Amino acid sequence: MAMRLYDTAQRAVVPFEPGPLVTMYTCGITPYDATHLGHASTFIFYDVLQRRLIDAGHEVRCVRNVTDVDDPLFAKARELGVHYLDLAAGEEARFNRDMEALEALPVHSMPRASSAISDIRGFIGMVLDRGYAYVAGGSVYFDVSRSPTFGEISHYSHEQMVELARERGGNPDDPNKRNPLDFVLWHPSGVDEPSWDTMWGAGRPGWHIECSALALRELGTTIDLHGGGTDLIFPHHECERAQSEAATGEPFVRHWMHVAMVHMDGQKMSKSLGNLVFVDKLRTVFDPRAIRLGIIEHHYRNEWEWDDTLMTRNQARLVSWLAAPGVPPRGTEDGVLGAVRDRLDDDLDTPGALAVIDAAVAAGTCVTAAAGLLGVNLGRPVSAV
Repeated sequence: MAMRLYDTAQRAVVPFEPGPLVTMYTCGITPYDATHLGHASTFIFYDVLQRRLIDAGHEVRCVRNVTDVDDPLFAKARELGVHYLDLAAGEEARFNRDMEALEALPVHSMPRASSAISDIRGFIGMVLDRGYAYVAGGSVYFDVSRSPTFGEISHYSHEQMVELARERGGNPDDPNKRNPLDFVLWHPSGVDEPSWDTMWGAGRPGWHIECSALALRELGTTIDLHGGGTDLIFPHHECERAQSEAATGEPFVRHWMHVAMVHMDGQKMSKSLGNLVFVDKLRTVFDPRAIRLGIIEHHYRNEWEWDDTLMTRNQARLVSWLAAPGVPPRGTEDGVLGAVRDRLDDDLDTPGALAVIDAAVAAGTCVTAAAGLLGVNLGRPVSAV
């Protein structure tokens, strides 16, 4: 296999050449609401990548965290009058049902942030001991002045990073910070939020430290591929890399891969805006395989806009694939499967892979194995649930 993937930090399509074991970390959900199409898009593209790597003979160890210690979860639990862990457990179960319906492969593990408090405390201790963090106002902050490569994933200017930090909860105006881009590793909890004791004060972890601690605990010092949506490039992944390398002294990630946003009504789908299409609602009307096809007809690096024709178009595509011959003439399906592999190895070109299969269906060729490589199981009739 000679796979090439776009690397965010290098800003280029480059060879992705892992060893027999591929370690992947993908940033998962904050479980306070149902899975929307933007979430599904991110995780389905990593699922296709995982399938191709397994197809090529690799063992894949993919970790996808659950952020069950975070401000949005606490706010939603407060609004509903329920315990935050009860809310998280229910929404995590709903997410898992959606991923199973979309035929996503099981990941190696789905660790919760709440399971890693002792790891996080030890991690912060390492960063403090190495002189990369400081305590002020009851919080622990990472000192970005100690990280000369800070900003080399996003390539944003200082001004851009400050503005994005302000938009995405980074609080650059915090008077306890030495630099507006310094970020919280640990801070005091609100009165109705969980709190844990530490030598620098009671409180809870910051957002970024949770993924660093989980990634290092589950996968080791250096990860082959780290991903998430493009909205996580800054500040989350930039901060994650800085603190991880400060703690270990080793490179954190070999390859950074990000999935573009899904839009609706001209803006990114987000819970805060409410412009959402929920997967569990869609699959009461459409076959989940058609939802998957609707996602992967786009390239993972291209932003796209939801429209009402997406699902009817891909339900029809699914029906046509199901009508293709079930048993290939000798050698014909090998050619289709090989062409799909070639498309996926070229920066995960799923639109190109779909075009290959569409053409093969039109020519009356069996496409069962090729569709299966994309996670579309043609072994059952079309359905709406």
